[in-house]
Amino acid sequence: MNNPAPSTRPPAIQIDDLTVAYNYKPVLWDIDLTIPEGVLMAIVGPNGAGKSTLIKSILGIIKPIAGSVQVFGKPYKKQVDKVAYVPQKGSVDWDFPTVALDVVMMGTYGGLGWIKRPGQKEKKRALEALEKVGMLSFRDRQISQLSGGQQQRIFLARALVQDAAIYLMDEPFQGVDATTERAIVNILKELRQSGKTLVVVHHDLQTVPEYFDWVTFLNVKSIASGPIRDIFNDDNLTKTYGINYKVATKG
Repeated sequence: MNNPAPSTRPPAIQIDDLTVAYNYKPVLWDIDLTIPEGVLMAIVGPNGAGKSTLIKSILGIIKPIAGSVQVFGKPYKKQVDKVAYVPQKGSVDWDFPTVALDVVMMGTYGGLGWIKRPGQKEKKRALEALEKVGMLSFRDRQISQLSGGQQQRIFLARALVQDAAIYLMDEPFQGVDATTERAIVNILKELRQSGKTLVVVHHDLQTVPEYFDWVTFLNVKSIASGPIRDIFNDDNLTKTYGINYKVATKG
């Protein structure tokens, strides 16, 4: 039996020689990273490693001083409709006077253009996304009145309604309860099973093997990246965090 021909489809994200600096101090240094399509990947590393900066560089929010980022073989600005972003909860103004349904419907704006307003079709998609994250009964609740876990679910629903090919998430489990964390993990795994690519900044090393199938170790430089079974080991943990680490999983 002949082996199948290798795929010529570009990876979901290709990062080459990426360097980002703040006040001449490198935050990311000469990053080379290939993120295949259809993986659920954690980005892990110590505080100040550049994890959030890497996400923002992919999105073009932060401009690198060198290097390039391509999304399915093209610059991000040409692939905006293929990428959804869930920011850190702490970076959002939760006092802004709006209700949960309106926040989720914001996720439909990118496909409408500047003139059209969201209609019943978009509202239906937003309600379905709210139901998926278990927040349908809170659709008319002011976001400032929601708990931290509920707020995070709302922002996940806003990303889901975009039906993107790639989801970039900056610490989606930060400050959420165990029930919300499990619900989010289940949704992420469903998205991966449907062929989506997910890149998640994550800090709990114990849950990495349980939640993810791919991992990137980052500490200003890219230490290692690949499947959990090959990459998530004591050696790479020690190289990344600078102290002797032992792999410990929840059980």
